[in-house]
Amino acid sequence: MSLSKNQTKLINSLRQKKYRQENGLFVAEGIKVVNELLNSDLEIERIFTTELGIFSELDQAKVVEISEAELKKVSTFKTPNKVLGIFKIPSTKDIAEEGLVLALDTINDPGNLGTIVRLCDWFGIEQLVCSTDTVDCYNQKVIQSTMGSITRVNIVYTELKDFLEKTKLPTFTADMDGDNVYQTELPKEAILVMGNEANGISEEINNVIQSKLTIPRFGETQKTESLNVATATAILLSEFKRGSSI
Repeated sequence: MSLSKNQTKLINSLRQKKYRQENGLFVAEGIKVVNELLNSDLEIERIFTTELGIFSELDQAKVVEISEAELKKVSTFKTPNKVLGIFKIPSTKDIAEEGLVLALDTINDPGNLGTIVRLCDWFGIEQLVCSTDTVDCYNQKVIQSTMGSITRVNIVYTELKDFLEKTKLPTFTADMDGDNVYQTELPKEAILVMGNEANGISEEINNVIQSKLTIPRFGETQKTESLNVATATAILLSEFKRGSSI
């Protein structure tokens, strides 16, 4: 078999959010990422591979052997890694408001979102709530960045202000003028809200946050303006988890 024109058109269209939503499908590339997704509850639409033997245990009706030249035509990689998979986007689950919940306000960079999803997986954060204008988690760059962690985190897009106004959990965010996170007693159950890469959280979200935390600078010059949002998220999640385990 080979890659048909319709299949090529579909794969290329899934680079755009509009067509991912219309078709209920997303793309993943590379042996490691695809295998992670295959070992989850996600449903396969089709696997395209240059080495059929790698996926001999799968339903062969779902597997298409293609040439390296064909793979290059649909891959976003400079050097494609043997496989491209199309998976069905799973149904959205309800948000479980328990434990530590992470919320994101207008995160634009796919790499940052992918890293944050991996951080959630690492720290055992099962619920990730995103504002409706946060980058799509099924963006191919996000999928690659998560390295399979997306299958272990419940990601929900919602009107963030409404969600925060209705929750019974205490709410926290990062702020340069907040309380020193290393000197603050943090609860086991809470919502931590992280903001946009350039502008932080929006004013309307800021107005409904109960507590603000800062990560103090220790450098002698004190000239660094801010931390990357994923880096700051890692530090704050670590502190929440450290406090809850003492």
